[in-house]
Amino acid sequence: MHALVTGANRGLGLEVARQLADRGYVVWAGARDPEAVPPLGGAVRPVRLDVTEPAQVEAARAQIDRLDVLVNNAGILGDDGLVLAANFAPVHRLMETNTFGPWRVAAAFADLLRASGHGRIVNVSSSVASLERMVDMGPAYLTSKLALNGITRMLAVALREDGVLVNAICPGWMDTDMGRVAGPGGRPVEEAAKAVMWAATLPDDGPTGGFFEGEGEPLPW
Repeated sequence: MHALVTGANRGLGLEVARQLADRGYVVWAGARDPEAVPPLGGAVRPVRLDVTEPAQVEAARAQIDRLDVLVNNAGILGDDGLVLAANFAPVHRLMETNTFGPWRVAAAFADLLRASGHGRIVNVSSSVASLERMVDMGPAYLTSKLALNGITRMLAVALREDGVLVNAICPGWMDTDMGRVAGPGGRPVEEAAKAVMWAATLPDDGPTGGFFEGEGEPLPW
């Protein structure tokens, strides 16, 4: 089995790459700087991949000739204030990374996932992107993840007949460089990665087009 994890040089992406390799997967660890990916053994292969750069996505696709699991983990936060006073420069930047990036990568690798017969796409989202839970804070981040959830639903429909399961996953607030921006107290990344691993290793009769946290607990859209 072969997997591609974006944003795999640190935090959640690195831990997911590690856990997939431990389960016997060959893992392509996507990072803007592949030399920043810590050594995890021969089963983990760093690949240059900035999801905002179409040429890099195309180059990564040219390197990879088999894929069973795509984990769209690469993402950023932004300090963009409140919705009525938003600075739209961060909004565009976050949408490019958190929304268009996963969309671009999924489209580039869809043929390999279809060929797998057991393809899985995991889009790392957030419970704050739930319409039911949405508040007036960080509108760029919330909007980028809300849009990602919509793309998850569309990809699930587009790929269902090919046996590709596509789900959005909230790993929760984590004790990572990115998570600590919100303060201390986040979950250990080893625990947070379990939610992603659940979706990445679903059986063929597993759900698709869903929004989950933990190991399969549904979240409201």
